[in-house]
Order: sequence, then structure tokens, then C-alpha cells
Amino acid sequence: MRCSRLLASLVLLGASGVALAYHCPADMKAIDDKLATKPTLSADDAAKVKKLRADGEAFHKAGKHDDSVKVLGEARKILGI
Repeated sequence: MRCSRLLASLVLLGASGVALAYHCPADMKAIDDKLATKPTLSADDAAKVKKLRADGEAFHKAGKHDDSVKVLGEARKILGI
């Protein structure tokens, strides 16, 4: 019984990492789509969004999906999406 709980926990943990991995590209696309509409942003916010977007992609490619989701979420917040 104890082994099956441990196995179930490990499976769920692995699945959450996969879910985050697939979330990153959707966030990047949403940011890119919003940027394509030329939103009204201050120069500082525009630069910050572009940096966060680039950092998010770099984290995603490095397998650091928690970090990717975090920085892409910050960019989405600035863009209001």
C-alpha cells in the first residue's frame, strides 16, 4: 500500500512538470500575439516584457519550467493578459 502511494505521488509530480512544459509555449505565444497588436506600454515596460519573454524561453529550453512559467506570468501581467 505504501509503495503504491509513493508511486502515485511520483507519477503526479512528473505529470506536473510535463504540464508546465507545455504551458510555456502557450504563454510565449500569448505574449507574442499581444505584442503584435502594438500595445501601449512605457519604454521601460516594453523592454521588461521583451526581456521576460526571452528569459522565459531560455528557461523553457533549459528545462526550468517553473522559472519559465514565473517570468512569463510577469510578462503576461504587464501586458494585461
